[in-house]
Amino acid sequence: MADQHDHDAAPSTSDIDTPAATAPIGETNAAEPASGGTFATARQTLADNVAKGREQATDKARLYAEDGKARATSALGQLSTMLNDAAAQVDEKIGEQYGQYARQAADRVQGLSSSIDAKTVDDLVADVRELVKKSPAVAVGVAAGIGFVVARLLSSGLDHRDA
Repeated sequence: MADQHDHDAAPSTSDIDTPAATAPIGETNAAEPASGGTFATARQTLADNVAKGREQATDKARLYAEDGKARATSALGQLSTMLNDAAAQVDEKIGEQYGQYARQAADRVQGLSSSIDAKTVDDLVADVRELVKKSPAVAVGVAAGIGFVVARLLSSGLDHRDA
């Protein structure tokens, strides 16, 4: 009986050498096919591709933002020039007091253009985030106003193209 008990306590060397006995549960032995390794490789490849795609999207968005910033400052400069030109006409037709309002508006638009031009895209994004945090109602109103102006510009551009 004691001999039987000793045999149960100490496994034979043939039991130790089998792949099932040496591989921990859930892991494969080197002698077995490495399907778990293939999954890990595929997962790593997917993660690398996602990171590369995210980096490319960020770079593309930054290029678009820089282009949009340049266009916005150019448009604001043109608006400032138009307001200054209009101020002279307002002086003649309505009076110098009202022409001065147009010149003040032109100066403010030019200041805004210079301010935008002097900042990086990251600075502008941080400013917008801060504005939204401080006064979300104003941010929604500004977004609606910009959307209205863009829609009008697009529709007038399409009208001119159709004519």
